[in-house]
Amino acid sequence: MSFSDINQRGIVLLGCGKMGSALLSGWLKQDVRPESVLVLEPYPSDWLKSLPVRLNQDPAVRDPAVCLLAVKPQASEALKRVHSLGGGKTLVVSIIAGLPISYLESGFGSQTPIIRSMPNTPAAIGEGITALVGNDASRAADVDLAEELMSAVGETVRLDDESLMDAVTALSGSGPAYVFHLVEAMAEAGEELGLATDIARKLAVVTVAGAGKLAVSTGRNPADLRVDVTSPGGTTEAALEHLMDPESGLRSLVSKCIRAAEERGRELGKIHG
Repeated sequence: MSFSDINQRGIVLLGCGKMGSALLSGWLKQDVRPESVLVLEPYPSDWLKSLPVRLNQDPAVRDPAVCLLAVKPQASEALKRVHSLGGGKTLVVSIIAGLPISYLESGFGSQTPIIRSMPNTPAAIGEGITALVGNDASRAADVDLAEELMSAVGETVRLDDESLMDAVTALSGSGPAYVFHLVEAMAEAGEELGLATDIARKLAVVTVAGAGKLAVSTGRNPADLRVDVTSPGGTTEAALEHLMDPESGLRSLVSKCIRAAEERGRELGKIHG
């Protein structure tokens, strides 16, 4: 399948909050025609209501090419509204955090091609990254289409094993919060050294954003980029002696942080398993 199939058969978007809206905006900027999109959203925004998409109609009128699930994990009643699209004719793509494929198969049927994906919050500005994995009923073409849909909000990676999704959630799903806290800590340290709050915050935010863009644009090993900044006997080296301490440094702390998030992800997955 491709975007041409979506334009012919349609796509159902269940939920149009921040992430759903970001995806919809991205699709409309690409090759998806508005009239081929059916959005099911109980509280549509003014922006959504201004679009020439179909809103809150019956999704079972015809078999759409894709149904993308963008609701909260606890929205089981909302999922029931689209269970009639199971059976194999419609590709189901889920961005619902923590909801395993087995749970989705219990509602849509194991013969339904299902792609589970995990985007992160920078997707709201088209700078996210999404990991995807399919069930046994999904074909390569199904994963290709899901990847194309999710590329509307950033980059994508494919997984071979769904069990790795908890690691993805811990690393990139929760990762923006780690970065935001790093920015907080850097800004507060700048304030302690006498910088005004707004200046310290701006210096921290733009420094982290710029470093990230540099790492992405060059594609170089982050370790090499770190070495480039570190002059022997200089200020950066003095700071890194603390940051890279084997026992109390950042690497040890981040490892504990991500392992804790991964473990919690597995626990939450068992609730819906």
